[in-house]
Amino acid sequence: MDAAALNPTRLVIAAIVGLIILLVLIIKFNIQAMIAILIGALAIGLMAGMPFEQIVTAVNDGIGNTLKGIALLVGLGSMFGAILETSGGAQSIAVTMVKKFGDEKAAWALGITGLVIAMPVFFDAGLIILIPLAFSLAKRTKRSSLFYVIPLLAGLAVGHAFIPPTPGPVLVATMLNVELGWVILVGIFCGTVAMIVAGPIWGAICGRKFNIAIPEHLANQEDFDESKLPRFSTIVGIILIPLVLIIFDSIAGVIPAMAPVQPILGFLGEPFVALLIATVVAMFILGYKHGYTNKELENVMTKSLEPTGMILLVTASGGVLRYMLQYSGLGDVIGNAVSSAALPMVVVAFVVAALVRISVGSATVAMTMAAGIIAAMPGIAEFSPLYLACITAAVAGGSTVCSHFNDSGFWLVKSLVGMDEKTTLKTWTIMETLVGGTGFLVALIISFFA
Repeated sequence: MDAAALNPTRLVIAAIVGLIILLVLIIKFNIQAMIAILIGALAIGLMAGMPFEQIVTAVNDGIGNTLKGIALLVGLGSMFGAILETSGGAQSIAVTMVKKFGDEKAAWALGITGLVIAMPVFFDAGLIILIPLAFSLAKRTKRSSLFYVIPLLAGLAVGHAFIPPTPGPVLVATMLNVELGWVILVGIFCGTVAMIVAGPIWGAICGRKFNIAIPEHLANQEDFDESKLPRFSTIVGIILIPLVLIIFDSIAGVIPAMAPVQPILGFLGEPFVALLIATVVAMFILGYKHGYTNKELENVMTKSLEPTGMILLVTASGGVLRYMLQYSGLGDVIGNAVSSAALPMVVVAFVVAALVRISVGSATVAMTMAAGIIAAMPGIAEFSPLYLACITAAVAGGSTVCSHFNDSGFWLVKSLVGMDEKTTLKTWTIMETLVGGTGFLVALIISFFA
């Protein structure tokens, strides 16, 4: 559908008022994000003077076109992560990595482990599973727990924000219509540098400055029973299945020598196919072969789908916002303003996502709104896949910075680590800002070559 020919000044006023309504509903009145985004989007359409039929079309297109690209991925990713979590796969990677690196370099091991685990497992679940190992190391080395907790948090934050199949970058990539293979490649580069800066480096500084003891109820915890954990190589191999298949699909599209096998790789590298294969493999190797019955495995996988409803609905609402901006013509207005400002689209994406993140707190909402605004701009489809992947990473970076009192992650970390609010701001908040800011800078540098 073509954009409506509406008054540009009225469009801008409608957008500003609509976004203010959205933010006030979330921040002041604690309205659920999905409802707030829908109300804000409808307010923009009505105040801009869009025909009622066009507003309804924007809502339907926003929901349908957004969910058709992400619904299966979120569901399959949740089940895949639940099997890894229940089978002890996350602990297996962590314990093996720490053993290989040794106590002195265990912070690096935890950072890498967090990065890998957060791709298939939700941030909250990964933290709760792995933080006992960080406390165990702190007890053994008699150091501040932040020496090990901060690198773990940084790795989890990076995997959660930058690298598919975690829902955030999948959502942004879907809205921008960029292949996940490019997003994975750029995300790995951005995420690795961000993890190093915000993890082992910042963790060492925090560990020396803040002496945070492990929580009392965990002081006498037992170490992991390694004999009951799956093999490290098995877990890594299963996690790599979807990543490798998706990347091979993208590479086959640009290397002529791979043309004969491109159709096969294109099918296997289709994100939902790649994740389905990985999930089925995990079911057999980590489920049935480790003694789980069909019923037990079915219960684990079904329960994992409970949080996906909220993610999908918020994502769909963000799609509504995107199409409302596009069909009203506001995307053209914003695009022309950005062009006249001569700012790279990667910078614009980061700034928009960061402003929403700081205001609302939710990384998911920040990614959703920023992706919707950027996707509505004219000419966005003309950028190369690599540049669009850099924009995706920039949105991820902006959606990660400045976690504070309005972010549920802030309070989760504060409670689990046993810090007060001031110390959490000085450690966790700065770490999140380092993750997002460093990832953005790497994406900006890569975009110069796109």
